[in-house]
Amino acid sequence: MKLNRSIKFAFLALALPGIFFNTVNLTKCHGFPIYAQQSYDNPREATGRIVCANCHLAQKPVTIEVPQAVLPNSTFEAIVKIPYDNQQKQILGNGMKGELNIGGIVILPEGFKLAPKHKTSKATQLKNKGIYIQPYSKAKDNILVVGPIPGNSHQEIIFPIIAPDPAQNKNVHFLKYSIYVGGNRGRGQIYPSGDKSNNNAITATIDGQVHKIETLNNGGLVVEIKDTNGDIKTAQIPSSLDLRVHLGDVVKQDEALTSDPNIGGFGQSETEIVLQNPKRIQGMIVFFLILTVAQIFFILKKKQFEKVQALERNF
Repeated sequence: MKLNRSIKFAFLALALPGIFFNTVNLTKCHGFPIYAQQSYDNPREATGRIVCANCHLAQKPVTIEVPQAVLPNSTFEAIVKIPYDNQQKQILGNGMKGELNIGGIVILPEGFKLAPKHKTSKATQLKNKGIYIQPYSKAKDNILVVGPIPGNSHQEIIFPIIAPDPAQNKNVHFLKYSIYVGGNRGRGQIYPSGDKSNNNAITATIDGQVHKIETLNNGGLVVEIKDTNGDIKTAQIPSSLDLRVHLGDVVKQDEALTSDPNIGGFGQSETEIVLQNPKRIQGMIVFFLILTVAQIFFILKKKQFEKVQALERNF
């Protein structure tokens, strides 16, 4: 019996860290890309807008760099840059201030997909250490998402991509294609359910006058607004937000009582890439080679003609 109890205790001791680790990882996974994956079959709307903009309301820049042209079945890099001032802190879900996370999405033409590890260079694997890039879904493996990841060390993300081969995929052709990219930094202002996050300014719920401002023990504030009928509405102001109104101020409904805590935002951009036919390149090389040889023969013929003319003058 003692032996069995010892075995059970040892098994429990080994299992608990694993259960805890998995639970922590699952909690961390509930970040911005997964919201889009759960709510939208296609992250790019008919208007061209990427759905991340539905929750991340502020506009911020994002850029993407890709080669001008690629060959079939070749691996190339799409470099996405999501810049921001890493000295800034955002409001976290618990009301405290913390570092910003970033997330990105790259919408490739059909047939283009994430390059397998054995076709990705060691240098790229090293740069992407700690970054997990995944397809948007099984049906949309040409759409790649990443995040949330710490932004202070990953403002530049490298997406290793493999180009399709028209000889193997009849839906792919040697054409110029568009690539769309979206990148966000920081938390959103609206959850997919439509509820506001705490990453918003606190607004007045009625027209009226600031009747009372009370300081709480936790550093927060309670602002009372009285309307013309004498009704009073209160607004809870967390300690992390700066109050913009003063006692006696007249405010309108939906007017901001605090500064806007949001320092992040979402941006989207697009670029183009050509899937080049190797035969065209080979034909161009042959053309230039023929042109070069023709030029050489022309020069030799000209030199020969000049020598003949010189001999005729001497005689």
